Formats: sequence, structure tokens, C-alpha cells
Amino acid sequence: MLKEIAIGIVICLLLISLLILFCVILIKLYVKKIKEHNLKKLAFQETLNKTIIETQEQVFVNISQDLHDDIGQQLTFLNFQLEKIKLDDECLKEDLDKLTDSVAQISKSIRDLSHSMNNQLIVQNDLQKAIENEVIRIKKVKNIQVNFNYTKGEIVLSDIEKIFVFRIFQETIGNCLKYAKATKIDITIDFLANFKMEIIDNGIGFDTESTTKAQSLGLINIRKRAEMIKYSVSLTSEINQGTHLFLTKFPQNE
Repeated sequence: MLKEIAIGIVICLLLISLLILFCVILIKLYVKKIKEHNLKKLAFQETLNKTIIETQEQVFVNISQDLHDDIGQQLTFLNFQLEKIKLDDECLKEDLDKLTDSVAQISKSIRDLSHSMNNQLIVQNDLQKAIENEVIRIKKVKNIQVNFNYTKGEIVLSDIEKIFVFRIFQETIGNCLKYAKATKIDITIDFLANFKMEIIDNGIGFDTESTTKAQSLGLINIRKRAEMIKYSVSLTSEINQGTHLFLTKFPQNE
């Protein structure tokens, strides 16, 4: 009798063990399936983000070429016509000289804007030069104090990193100029132990939880670009306290 009871207990324990093992296998298969699904979803999202960014870059290049080839040529032709009129009638020279200067200034501004949108020119120049050119252009069109501090180091960025960092810079500065009503912008880039970029303005700030649609899109673009090159980005702001962007390259061992 005791032997039969012992055998029954052993059989029950075996059945329970098999049941537990079966449940563990099911759980592992379920977890594996969830992970695979999440990986596929993440890969799809990364591909989608990459496609969106690539499309944006191509649009920038197309606009850059249009500005340079079409509008630039029209302004050159206009300037040529003005010079011709000045030669034909010297009485108009003094008045037309002012107009010629304005056309030349517009032409240069458009050329600078074209260069800032062309990613090939960003790659060919170093990041410092590209941002310095943008700072010069901003100072010409806006009555705003822009301070740019650059610390050279051993860190070398890839071409795609240069483009994305520069676009993040442009997006941030664009938000400063459009919404912040700032009178001062401090830009710091550090290439020492780890790449860092800080942009601080003294504008009106904003509530990060309730941004406008345009602002929200800008913040999304900044974060997506940072994620795609595996950079860390933080953007903090408070009403009447300005805005602070901090972008850094992840350490190589991460």
C-alpha cells in the first residue's frame, strides 16, 4: 500500500514537473516572440525614421540647388541689367548704386542660405566652419547677440554625424528665432573627451508639455536625428527662463 502511494506521489510530482516545464517553455516562447516582434517594430521604426530624414535631406538639397541655380541666376541677370542702365544713363547711377548693393546683398544671403541647406557642403567643411557661417548669417538678418565658443579636440565625427548635428543646430536656432524672442544665444561645441554641443538662449521659454504643433515637430526632429546617430539629447525650458539644449555623443564603450 505504501509502495503504491509512493509511486503515485512520484507520478504526481513528475506530472507537476512536466506541467511546470511546459509552462516555462510556453513563457520563454512567448517572451521570445514578443522580443522578435519588438525588434521588428523597432527596425521598422528606425527604417521609417531614416527614410523621413533622408527625404528631408533630399528636399534640402533640391531647394539649395534651386536657390543657387534659379534665383541666383535671376539676381545675377538683374544686376547685369542694372549695370547696363547705369552705363546708358549716368544720371541714374547714384540711385541705382544703392539698388545694386541691395541686389548683391540679397544674392549673397541666398548663396549663404543655399550652402547651409546643402549637406555636401556641410561634409566638405568642418562643423566649426559650417556653424560659424550660420552665426554670421543670423547676425546679418536678426538683431541678436550670438556667442560661439569652440574647443578643438581628438574627437572625429563621421559625415552623417556632421550633417545630423548641424541639422539639430539649425532646428534649435530656428526655434530660438521664431518663438523664443531671445536677445542672446550662447553656442558651445566641445571636441575634447567627448563631443558636446550646448545652445542656451535667454528667450521667453515654453512649457515642454504643451508646445505648439510647429514647435513639437521641431522637437521630434531633433530627438529623431539624435537617436539615429546614437547621441543623447536633452532640451529643458521654463516660462521666462529661456531654453537649454544639450547634445552629446555616447561614449564608445556604450
